[in-house]
Amino acid sequence: MGKNKETVQADGGEKKDTAEKEFVSYPDIAEDVINALLYQGEKVADQDRMISGPTESIYQGLERLRSQYADLCKYEMLDGRINLVYLIANQSNVDGKAVLRKAGYTGGLYREQYENKMPNLFPVVEIVLYWGKARWRKNRDSRELFKRRRIPEGAWKYVDELKVHVFEMRHLTKEIRELFKSDMRIVVDYLAEGKGYRSNRKIVHKAALIKMINALSGERTTDEDVKKWLEECRIKEEDEVKVCELFDQYERKGRIEGRAEGISQGLVKGWMEAILELLEDLGEIPEKIKEKIFGEKDMTVLKRWHKAAARAGTIKEFQDQM
Repeated sequence: MGKNKETVQADGGEKKDTAEKEFVSYPDIAEDVINALLYQGEKVADQDRMISGPTESIYQGLERLRSQYADLCKYEMLDGRINLVYLIANQSNVDGKAVLRKAGYTGGLYREQYENKMPNLFPVVEIVLYWGKARWRKNRDSRELFKRRRIPEGAWKYVDELKVHVFEMRHLTKEIRELFKSDMRIVVDYLAEGKGYRSNRKIVHKAALIKMINALSGERTTDEDVKKWLEECRIKEEDEVKVCELFDQYERKGRIEGRAEGISQGLVKGWMEAILELLEDLGEIPEKIKEKIFGEKDMTVLKRWHKAAARAGTIKEFQDQM
């Protein structure tokens, strides 16, 4: 998922890689995410029984074939056959139509089974790892998506109920965070506890972890930047390094904390976008309201407006509460 993961098939299906996608793609982390979030920490998914599947599916657009991409596809194998498929998507912004995109991803895999393009039949499980700051409060199922439509009461029992399973990674409870056993535990604890987070946990994927933390902090870091810094500190991927050791060194370089002003601006922009996403579901947003939202820099006010937008049934109701 993400901002836009659809490309024209003729363009070669080029995709933009993200730090989140790279991080979750490590077999031990993918296994850990599935077990912690779906199976309450019990080791049901096993990386030794999972193989990577294609993340691309094709659908007919209005004019030509188009491609859509999931972030990660894992086939769970049993007795030489596909037993189950896990799709893991990373999302940075609240997407009110995510349930429709899920229908496209999972529908593509079911379509291939229907057309006998797969060796056997299997169910598909998709989860969304949501990394945004604003809470995901809308449209987790198709009924919620269409609730404002004037649909005859008798028709609802024939409307297929589709659900999108969203996990708000910045807002996981301590009990859920403690279920993680991989480097993902470091990430979710960092998000929960902030820049002062320290731990004696050993890091497995050092470069990927640095990129992930930086991405979630709003700082852009290239592979070359991370590689150069690790070389300067004489740290190798195979070295045994703890969180506290790596973070202390990296913080001294001013990398993880980033620029306080830049991060603050990023947070303000995130709340503005979250408010507008909620209002878009209510109708056309007047320019005066947009200007007022973009002109507000106080995070407390933006948070209050976000709550008002989530409760409002019309644009006018929201405007009256500004």
